[in-house]
Amino acid sequence: METFDTIIIGTGQAAGTLLSSLIPNESSIAVIEGGKPGGSCVNHGCTPTKTLVASAKAIHTARQGAEYGFEGGPARVDFNRIRERMNDIRNGSKEGMTQWLENTENVTFIRNWAHFTGPDTVKAGNREIRGKKIIINTGTRASVPPIPGLDRVSWLDNAGILDLAELPAHLVIIGGGYIGIEFAQVFRRFGSEVTILQRGSQVMPREDADVAEAIRKFLEKEGISVHLETETKRVREDERGVAIETEGPGGPASLNGSHLFVATGRKPNSDRLNPEAAGISTDQKGFIRVDDHCRTGVEGIFAVGDVNGKGAFTHTSVNDGEVLLDYLFDGPRKVSHRTPVYALFTDPPLGRVGMTEKEAVQSGKRVLKAEMPMSKISRAREMSETTGFVKLLVDADTDLILGASILGIGGDEIIGMFAALIQAQVPCSTFRQTVLVHPTVAELMPWILDRLQPVSTPPPTTTSSR
Repeated sequence: METFDTIIIGTGQAAGTLLSSLIPNESSIAVIEGGKPGGSCVNHGCTPTKTLVASAKAIHTARQGAEYGFEGGPARVDFNRIRERMNDIRNGSKEGMTQWLENTENVTFIRNWAHFTGPDTVKAGNREIRGKKIIINTGTRASVPPIPGLDRVSWLDNAGILDLAELPAHLVIIGGGYIGIEFAQVFRRFGSEVTILQRGSQVMPREDADVAEAIRKFLEKEGISVHLETETKRVREDERGVAIETEGPGGPASLNGSHLFVATGRKPNSDRLNPEAAGISTDQKGFIRVDDHCRTGVEGIFAVGDVNGKGAFTHTSVNDGEVLLDYLFDGPRKVSHRTPVYALFTDPPLGRVGMTEKEAVQSGKRVLKAEMPMSKISRAREMSETTGFVKLLVDADTDLILGASILGIGGDEIIGMFAALIQAQVPCSTFRQTVLVHPTVAELMPWILDRLQPVSTPPPTTTSSR
């Protein structure tokens, strides 16, 4: 049986981070991939979806010509050309990854699905190999909700929707989280009728209510129909496409869509690995349990990326790879050292870092809050990009940033500044003295701190003695 210094199962974005350091330091590495090289991000995540977002933004801007002083008129959407552009970009990334793995001297690239046969052995197809270290990087897939009839209709997940050859006439989306919201705006701008069915009382359920409400409003302004507190009870196919029965605030209802897109969460791919054969522990949702260094508890086996449940983004997967490399090469990083930061790539985008307002108040800290609408920022007005607002949260006792929400033009980029401030523990008084470039949206961020006011905490809950 062949033995390798390291076996990496899965080629998601953490793999590239790991290989960049492992290749110069190890004599033999096996990389196993049963799907498309590059993982979710390259094939049906960040790369193709943000390419679609860019096309949708350009189309929307063309339609707003009168706002900027030119005759734009109705833009004719060429969906085939949009798909060609998306595929050119994502296939280029996938092929680059493939060539690197196939042409690196000390890397053996095995194209098959893998599963454990023991604590240090993996089988891929008919080939069984041993690893001194084994790194699991198998990511997640779309979860399937228990909706009656779903197993008997054609429906799309985040991968399948990217392979559509035609533009949906009416796209019905079950789920109002990040994936559903981004695709809703994209396809509406391409010309589809779009309906979102959200079980909860707000879209973007993890966000503060004011952020979620602002997002809902600009989606509806573009013609997207958003149904909150609406349960999907049953689906079936008919001559018009997919018939969907719902239960909402107004009682039972039904609607028809040409296409059904299910975006109700993600499921880890640990179940395909036979983790029990290696003694690997998973939680009740199937995520592989790891410690602060991405160690599974089984000697020599690690889990990085979405499959360990410590993050759900490409950047957290890459950071997992950096944390593991630090462990292997005596560095200081830990998973718990990172501050949660992410973005929703709608137009305008949402950038988020640290605590939400709700989390900050519940933490028991003395919280200060400052807000400014984008309509008060000169650069945003100059670009006619006045939708959204900025919200900053500060610890009154330490003068440190607790969290930030930037819903507006450039929010996905500007949020990185606040991530750096939190990581470096820069006091707000120091940040307030920083001079930033004019005219930009970012330049107003220090000035917004002048608006800090105490956040009133909710009254304590009392328990009746009766």
